[in-house]
Amino acid sequence: MPIFTAIAGAISAALFAGSALATTLISGALAFGAKLAFSYLNRPKQRKYSAVQGEIQYGADVPVGAMFGTGMTKGHRIFYAKYGKGNKFNSDIYVLSNGWCDGLDGIYFYGEKKTLVPKPVTGNETACFGVDGFDDKITIRFYDGRPGQGVDTKLVSVTNLLGRKWQATSVCAGLCYVAIDREYNADKFEKGPPEFSFILRGLRLYDPRKDSTVAGGSGSHRLDNPATWEFSKNPAVQRLNYQIGLKGQVSGRTLIGEGKSMGQLDLSSYFAAMNVSDTIRKGKPTYQSAIYVQGDDDHTEILKEFDDAMAGYGLNRRGLSGVIPGAPQIPVLDIAAADIPIDRAQEVSKRKSAFEMYNMMSGQFTSPESQWGAESLKPIVVNADIAADGRRRQTSNDFLQVSDPDIGQYLLNIRYRQNRKGGQATVPVSRRVGLKVQEGEWVTFDGKTWLITEWRSDESFLFTLVLSETGADIYSDGDIDPGPIIIPPSPPINPSILSTIQDFKVEVGVINGEDGFEKPALRFDWQAPDDPTITEVRFSYRITGTTVEFHDKSSEPELGSDEPGRAGFITSKDVQSGVFYDAQATITTVPDRFKTYTPWITTTIKTSRETVYMPGVVDGVLQRLNAKLDWIGKSIRFGDEERQRLNDLVAEAGAQSFDDRKEITATVGAFSASFSDQITVVASDTAAAVLQVVQLTARVNDPSKGLDALSQITDTLSATVYDPGTGLAAVTNRVNVTEARVGNFYANGILRFEQVATQAGAQSTAGLSVAANGTGPASQAALFLSAIAGGTSEVGITADTFYVVQAGAKRRPFIIQGGVLFADELRVNKLVSLSASLGAVDISEAVIGNLIVGTSNLGINSVTGFTTASGTVNNDTIGGTGNHVVNLTASDMLAPNRSLMQIQWSGSFSPFAGGATTYEISVINTTTGVTVYSKAFVINNPNTPMAAIDFFFGQNSAGSNTFQAKMTQGLGPLPGNPNTNIFNVTLTALWWKR
Repeated sequence: MPIFTAIAGAISAALFAGSALATTLISGALAFGAKLAFSYLNRPKQRKYSAVQGEIQYGADVPVGAMFGTGMTKGHRIFYAKYGKGNKFNSDIYVLSNGWCDGLDGIYFYGEKKTLVPKPVTGNETACFGVDGFDDKITIRFYDGRPGQGVDTKLVSVTNLLGRKWQATSVCAGLCYVAIDREYNADKFEKGPPEFSFILRGLRLYDPRKDSTVAGGSGSHRLDNPATWEFSKNPAVQRLNYQIGLKGQVSGRTLIGEGKSMGQLDLSSYFAAMNVSDTIRKGKPTYQSAIYVQGDDDHTEILKEFDDAMAGYGLNRRGLSGVIPGAPQIPVLDIAAADIPIDRAQEVSKRKSAFEMYNMMSGQFTSPESQWGAESLKPIVVNADIAADGRRRQTSNDFLQVSDPDIGQYLLNIRYRQNRKGGQATVPVSRRVGLKVQEGEWVTFDGKTWLITEWRSDESFLFTLVLSETGADIYSDGDIDPGPIIIPPSPPINPSILSTIQDFKVEVGVINGEDGFEKPALRFDWQAPDDPTITEVRFSYRITGTTVEFHDKSSEPELGSDEPGRAGFITSKDVQSGVFYDAQATITTVPDRFKTYTPWITTTIKTSRETVYMPGVVDGVLQRLNAKLDWIGKSIRFGDEERQRLNDLVAEAGAQSFDDRKEITATVGAFSASFSDQITVVASDTAAAVLQVVQLTARVNDPSKGLDALSQITDTLSATVYDPGTGLAAVTNRVNVTEARVGNFYANGILRFEQVATQAGAQSTAGLSVAANGTGPASQAALFLSAIAGGTSEVGITADTFYVVQAGAKRRPFIIQGGVLFADELRVNKLVSLSASLGAVDISEAVIGNLIVGTSNLGINSVTGFTTASGTVNNDTIGGTGNHVVNLTASDMLAPNRSLMQIQWSGSFSPFAGGATTYEISVINTTTGVTVYSKAFVINNPNTPMAAIDFFFGQNSAGSNTFQAKMTQGLGPLPGNPNTNIFNVTLTALWWKR
């Protein structure tokens, strides 16, 4: 009572100058209203909600919809196109769900389930599929609805010349959809046009349990970042996301759900419900659900469907919305006689009327095995209850949002048992009890267990609890039969089915990483299985001698090797340098079957440590190249965009413009040719511009061959001066675009010059590009020149092969191909090489300014000086005898900064007192005082093995130099374990003749 009075008093003092009446009213408002939504326990459902959206939707007057969990949908057909000779090709767009969905699991048509066959992704789609048995006659491109998804470029291309086009701007923001291409074939489509049903893994959902910024959460999920969310069948996770709502990506308004904030939700009840749903019961989660919802659905009804999926009840606790899951609880207290005021009345009914209870209950669930139709659960008929009630009373409770028969049967039994618990009580209680309990909790009273369904308090803080009988026996599954078994057609059994891959091998190597550095990598190799049911090969690997495993997978079990009959996969994920690796593999199959792992095998050599590019160099070059490719790619639309810009300028008040256009055309049958020349000049009080577009076009639409052919040259000249508000600017562009297209084959050539001058600087850019595409990958070669006022200029070239050939020496070309430089003769003043492989070499004379070789075939006697030292390095913080170091002295280094050092160290390390501990080893040139090498690492677990082989420069002075290896951070050997926390070090110095 004091806490409510204090809150009420504070509010009334702020708003009503401390009015006693206001305090009384607000105290009541704060204390009232906490009531569990229990009244729908045996409700007759007003509508049938399920995991199936069973009708194709057409037109614009269609409510938004979204799939929670995995379900079937026929989708909303928003586009159809036919093209090619005799309209041989057909394309459809079906919107499957609003929001970012997880994937496409299957497809049904012609009354049966078809197998999706993954195909290479060629455009902006998330995944691409064919259909088993239909060759290339059906192609399905799946877009998952993620933010920023691109347009379907294939559909844009094939409808470009049609009357109804799929626009380049039709990205379907926030929509999960499929684009389906069909090529007519009388044998494949003898049953007529197929009507598709799609099996969709629905919305990716936010789970606060996986959000480290939420109290009690741990993980990377963030409410404002859908990219961190995951797909879930958990009904409590789905219910929370429905209450939060699905927002439109453009409008930001709530499209699906209630649009509540996190502050309006009872997260503690949600956490409990999510954990209960995920608890494994008989080998599977206790509760799972899937439901297709629409924007015009009644929120209360949808929430009840989620509640039914976990045998729970909706909850409104202190104004916060939550849910109580169907699971046993431990009673929080016992209401004794001393807790019930004798001056206040109580009502207790230990049994419902027979007319309020049912003794027979049936229900249905959604069965994927019967093509996502409704199937009956095993009905519950209890003869003892019929005898006790004196008559049969039957009802039904469907769980069409559940697709697992065992879960559906468990839910039906729970709802039946909840229906049979008949006790009801309204009990006045003491303040001790009233302030200790809340709705949704269990208590014991009068020899029974009760659920608090309503919590009341009046302005005098007199507490009353409304109770409903409950018990742990409701949720006991000991005598609950499994759900019905729905038997689909049995596939033929292949006795030669593999349980894992054959002839598995692993080897070490290097790959070029995204940052330009060469990274150590593992290459897995195996015999190609020639089994279409094997969809993935999964790998486990670990550093030899350790137990921590890392994982990766190949989604192409038949590809990845140049050797016939073999397949392979390369990974650099979690691969360290300078160590041996163990590896094993297994498979993923669809449908699932018994699988085994291959034996562990070990690499024959250690992983290498090699690098070529300096940090940032590759990223910078690629960033500028991509910007240039985007710039020249937009040249195809430059003329249209400039004309629109001039039209906007003409619309300005006081603007004057003149337009001169010349056009000639000739047409015979399907063949046509045209020439146009349009000049536009515009001037206003803020800008002046002139534009000329000259276009030559030859076209044919051959009805006999079903092909379109286009040949076009567009020459655009543009000059503009204007004041953007930051000073005068002048821009010129000359763009020449040549294009040729026949059917699906297309080629273009682009030449563009752009010059920009402002009061702050100037830039000149020129580009030349040629490109071609067709049924396979597109290809492009381009040259870019750029100059910026102030001394910065560059020339960039992109091509699969680049060569320079001297006219008089054609058999000695200079070639760059696949990142490799081929040359007949090179003269180099400075060579930096971290790895060299030399064949027969005869050097009669060489003048090299600076040669750094990480790995070579040079003999050790080729080096003027070489020395090495070995020993142990550690901090002796236990015995107090001082630190152990390794010293190396090189007495005759002839020139400064001409030394290369190598350190090789290993050891086993442990943390201090169970906490993370940092260890660091350094090498110091004590002659110059410079730290020439340092490496630190953090140890969390006892006896963790660590090792490294590193090269570095000695930064020597001329003459004698001493190098000292020492531990600069870390502990000494631990009592009882004298071999831990010690570096075993070998230090080597090399220095050159010149």
